[in-house]
Amino acid sequence: MTSYVLFFTVLLACAVEAVEALTIVLAAGTSRHWGSAWQGTVAALLTLAATVAVLGPAVGQIPLGALRLVVGALLLVFGLQWLRKAVMRGSGYKALHDEEKAFAEEIAAAEGAAAGGRGRVKDWYAFTLSFKGVFLEGLEVAFIVVTFGDNQHDIPVAVLGAVVAVLAVVAAGFAVRAPLAKVPENTMKFAVGTMLTSFGMFWAGEGTGAHWPGSDTALLVIVPAVALLAIGYTALLRRAQANDLAAAASSASASTPADPAHPEGSLT
Repeated sequence: MTSYVLFFTVLLACAVEAVEALTIVLAAGTSRHWGSAWQGTVAALLTLAATVAVLGPAVGQIPLGALRLVVGALLLVFGLQWLRKAVMRGSGYKALHDEEKAFAEEIAAAEGAAAGGRGRVKDWYAFTLSFKGVFLEGLEVAFIVVTFGDNQHDIPVAVLGAVVAVLAVVAAGFAVRAPLAKVPENTMKFAVGTMLTSFGMFWAGEGTGAHWPGSDTALLVIVPAVALLAIGYTALLRRAQANDLAAAASSASASTPADPAHPEGSLT
């Protein structure tokens, strides 16, 4: 994998997580208390930094073969989940993810929560909401950076991709003080799911002792193959969805009783 591929793969994956975390923080700050939301965000980042500082070096001590097998399996789990959701949404079987709707739901929940603070935190709900959102999404970012960077022996490039993604999303979000609803998140998740699934297959195979033809260049075949397979499933499911809707409409039309005043075949 070249440094450019590593950079853009990490950037796309981290951008998706950053959009989701930002939506939660904006909802907490807008509907409750900005100071408490910022406190929760900072506390989450500090906790996340401590967690990565403790666990990050331990990843490098794992034998490379075992590391690639474990990481490859985990990437397959995450990648296939993202890819499955993207395919279902692209085919119409699952509603597209709507950041504006998610933002509205978070605000409604926040406005209905009890008020009150603890210590220097004036609004505990805003604090905990921001903390959980940033910490959980941040853990996924850290996992992507550590696993991709360590497997490719290029942590700095992986970190750079994550930093650029997070800064870009945060700058755009706070510039408009709204969720990034215009971001084609399903397309991003489709691309990231394809990349994670492909790298998961590649690293898991290497972890078992298999040798891919052409070494890293095998990814030039694996990635397009996974993407084409997912696109094919999306097209098949979209056609099946259209057929189901047409059949349902036809059945509903057939079961509707005729209007006595306008019998079938009447021109009036």
